Amino acid sequence: MVEVQNLDCQQPVGEVVDLFCGVGALSHGLKRAGLRILAGYDVDARCKYAFETNNAASFYARDVAKLTASELRSHFSGRLPSVLAGCAPCQPFSSYKQRYAEDPQWGLVNKFAELAVEVQPDYLTMENVPALLRYKHGTVFEKFCLTLREAGYTIEWTVAKCEEFGVPQRRRRLVVLASKSGKVCPLAPTHSNVVTVREAISGLRCINAGASDPDDPLHAASSLSEINLRRIRASTAGGTWRDWPEDLRAACHRRPAGKTYSGVYARMSWEEPAPTMTTQCYGYGNGRFGHPEQDRAISLREAAILQSFPGDYEFLPASERHSFVEVGRWIGNAVPVKLAEAIGISILQSLSARIDNHAR
Repeated sequence: MVEVQNLDCQQPVGEVVDLFCGVGALSHGLKRAGLRILAGYDVDARCKYAFETNNAASFYARDVAKLTASELRSHFSGRLPSVLAGCAPCQPFSSYKQRYAEDPQWGLVNKFAELAVEVQPDYLTMENVPALLRYKHGTVFEKFCLTLREAGYTIEWTVAKCEEFGVPQRRRRLVVLASKSGKVCPLAPTHSNVVTVREAISGLRCINAGASDPDDPLHAASSLSEINLRRIRASTAGGTWRDWPEDLRAACHRRPAGKTYSGVYARMSWEEPAPTMTTQCYGYGNGRFGHPEQDRAISLREAAILQSFPGDYEFLPASERHSFVEVGRWIGNAVPVKLAEAIGISILQSLSARIDNHAR
């Protein structure tokens, strides 16, 4: 296992521009690893506060499909190794939304590669869902890799198990690392033991459904209808709706086709990592998103922590009311911060290996 240390306070040894940056989770992990974040681009202008506040970098509300290489190159000083990072929208490839053929977003993966070839950063990293490997029999990913290799990049990729990187969540992500100067150190697990839901969120204040922590507006739980409140009270940690009395079961679950969907209307288990956080992870009926003990769905803050955001990560100004739909989307779409930190460590190890080779 690789020991990952927080290097925030150390002198940065590389510069990063982050495409499809969202609220800055990938950037934040790279920053924690010791890289300087220069800029982030995303089409969602509402991400500006979170990205800039947590990463001390500039946010640009721009469509990546319309960016030019000259604009991206202008951010890099030329004095430190350059890194182009990004996570093209994964919805076209997600197993939750089978809409491959009609979704134009899949082309953003190749746009990312094309920009990299023009910008010529020293290092590149891309994160996405593993289903990208299968999309159109893998041709999108194959084209992505071919474009980079023909431009002289060495590529390593892996399907990361996020719980092996200290993320208290079972999540699989495709991680690509590329280097313009030869060897690139592959991503290596950092944790031999998983972090459980209990270890991650048990210290937060108890709140009721529909309520929030007065000291942390993000620690807010969505409200529950009377029937769903009865359902969660009948649920056990790690259990399913099959544990309920017959009169509490939804009509869809009584039909043969619905009986296989056991992972909804369910509580998490204290002693296991959380399930994959989705953009609707704040809703009790949207998956196994019930709190293990309290009669409510997990709060937005708990969802963020289960994505390994720091407990004080700011998403919106304190004076602005949080929207479950908006913040839930930001959290569910984010790269787990601790996975991003490990990606940053791999880039720094690659850089160190290059320096050692030059010194010989």
